[in-house]
Amino acid sequence: MAVAEDAASGVDKRQYVQRIFSEIAPRYDLLNHLLSLNIDRLWRRRAIAALDWGWRPAGTYLDLCAGTLDVAAALARQPGFRGTVIGADFAEPMLRAGATKASLDAVRPVTADALHLPFADRSMAGAIVAFGIRNVADLDASLREAHRVLVPGARFVVLEFTTPTSALVRAAYHTYFHHVVPAIGGAVSGHRTAYRYLPLSVAHFPDGGALADHMREAGFTNVTWRPLTLGIAALHVGER
Repeated sequence: MAVAEDAASGVDKRQYVQRIFSEIAPRYDLLNHLLSLNIDRLWRRRAIAALDWGWRPAGTYLDLCAGTLDVAAALARQPGFRGTVIGADFAEPMLRAGATKASLDAVRPVTADALHLPFADRSMAGAIVAFGIRNVADLDASLREAHRVLVPGARFVVLEFTTPTSALVRAAYHTYFHHVVPAIGGAVSGHRTAYRYLPLSVAHFPDGGALADHMREAGFTNVTWRPLTLGIAALHVGER
């Protein structure tokens, strides 16, 4: 428990996150859908819609902290999408676990750290990160990197867990997140520490308004955000 707490608060976070996500990769998709009661699918659809990829349907888009490429594959399957999605993640086993979700012509997995992206300035028509930004070792550095690789006018979409503002919802949320999720996640994945880290990482992450401020400080404009599903998650959008 202490290791998960330390990582969630920033101590040796990079190494810890890379290791645990590599270890839980085989069961990651199953547990995502199971523990969210499949609501995560709806959240991802809304995030992809917010990306407004139709402005450049043949462009190159970045799925940051891509994990098992759920978002990248879903974006590539959108009717009318003719571009390429680069799925970047520093846990290579996660990328391998999702490698069959889409054609390599449409989705290209790249092992890369969100703090040091191997892409040219102004090379991406848009970028999206779903449930990964809270896991980076330096939030502000990762936001600046996302800003750097986007073309002017491109959108950056962040989908992330947050803490509900309603006291009643928050109480139920904390019970589920701090007790049910670690029990089920640990039993199914065989990795109890990873699913203790999940709620701790959310607790240490900025709330919706604070994350919007971080995005503005990184250079994003027209930053907006809205809560999803009683404030369990939040959807942020900014422009380069």
